[in-house]
Amino acid sequence: MAKLHLPHSLTARVLSAVMLILILGGCLVALSIWANGRLAARQAYDRLLLGAASDIAESVRIQDGVPVVDLPVSAFQLLAQAPEDRIFYAVQVPDGPFITGLDRDTVIDIPQQPGAAPIYFAADLNGEPARFVRLARLFAEREFSGEVEILVGQTLRARQMMTVGLMRDALLPMAVAGILLLAMSWIVTRSALRPLEALSEDLTRRDPHDLTPMASDGLPRELQVMLNAMNRFMGRLDRQVDTMRNLIADTAHQLRTPVAAIRVQAEIAQDDPDPPARKRALDRLLGRTRSLGTLLDQLLSRAMVIHRIDSAPRLPVDLREVALDVLEQSDHELVAPGVEVRLEIGENPVLVNADAFSLAEAAKNLLGNALRHGQPPVSIGAAQESGRAVLWVRDHGPGPATPVAEQIGDRFNRTTGSGEDSSGLGLSIVKSTAEAFDGKVEMTRDDIGFRVALSFPATTSRGVE
Repeated sequence: MAKLHLPHSLTARVLSAVMLILILGGCLVALSIWANGRLAARQAYDRLLLGAASDIAESVRIQDGVPVVDLPVSAFQLLAQAPEDRIFYAVQVPDGPFITGLDRDTVIDIPQQPGAAPIYFAADLNGEPARFVRLARLFAEREFSGEVEILVGQTLRARQMMTVGLMRDALLPMAVAGILLLAMSWIVTRSALRPLEALSEDLTRRDPHDLTPMASDGLPRELQVMLNAMNRFMGRLDRQVDTMRNLIADTAHQLRTPVAAIRVQAEIAQDDPDPPARKRALDRLLGRTRSLGTLLDQLLSRAMVIHRIDSAPRLPVDLREVALDVLEQSDHELVAPGVEVRLEIGENPVLVNADAFSLAEAAKNLLGNALRHGQPPVSIGAAQESGRAVLWVRDHGPGPATPVAEQIGDRFNRTTGSGEDSSGLGLSIVKSTAEAFDGKVEMTRDDIGFRVALSFPATTSRGVE
């Protein structure tokens, strides 16, 4: 059975990030403290070595041509500052006699350097690492002329203890501060997440059908951005649900009458014994069936357009190409056989940001409506007028009356002014398409006839194809 991996909470992620930062920072600080503490311990105990060597050097004198030394107590008092360490000292003439010192037989590899400047170096003292200083005192007397070499050494235990002590004294407050910082991070994170928890509780208590916007008062700016995006999403979802409800209601309303009429006419044709009357009934039945097919096509087209309006991306579309495609599909020949349809487009592109499929469906419905209810010849075209992109259909008829034209595109409107058997769904698609892409439907009458146009804000960029 597969294990269920629960996602980490935001609090755990924040605390993990803070802890990682503290650990990395603590490691860097510990390295810095160790290096600085080691340097401080070396400098401190090197001064003790140099002080002891200097005291011993000051006590060296020449007696009867031979260097002698009366070891001062102060030198050993300085070396006693590190009681855990072993010490070594030697006073001798380079390449000459050994004057005094501890462990005379101990061999130390002493670096040679001319002059009296002190030289620090590391070497082993009976198998234990140690630190040494070499100091030379110059004599220029009648009885003795040359150098007397003073060598003082000390093991490293006190230095190491001092380094560890410095690290402990520095890291202990840092560890306490890190624990306090983790606690503060937890408190701040929990406080920052309380509004998010309140939003989650609000969503949990909501009715599944409640898609109204959520209030964003008092929320942090970051959560307001998320809530605004959520409200926009719920708004789109609400529009989709409302549209689907309307579509279902429209479908039920629009199909009830033609289905009932088809059933009645089928029963009449079945029961009528007169062959001519039966043929007339069958002809009416065929006409009703064709009308029902057209209605179903319009309902499916409207559903597809509604879906694409909210889901399809808006891309630059040339309205001239839309008009040309609608004309080349020749659907108008089925609606009105033999009626002349003209194409009127220019050479310049007429671009809008929209969905090409939805525009094509709207243009088909405009053309079909003109062919059914207008007077030939009918023309379709696209042009740019007053900075707006226009896709239009024109016929040579007077068009519907003004009160009827104002209601075109409304739900359940079944009258266009030019016939009684029109569902009105075609112009509803036209109106929905115009509103979806920031456009409008314009109806005008002139000396030529009646024109219905889709007017959109024009764009000048076609984009990358």
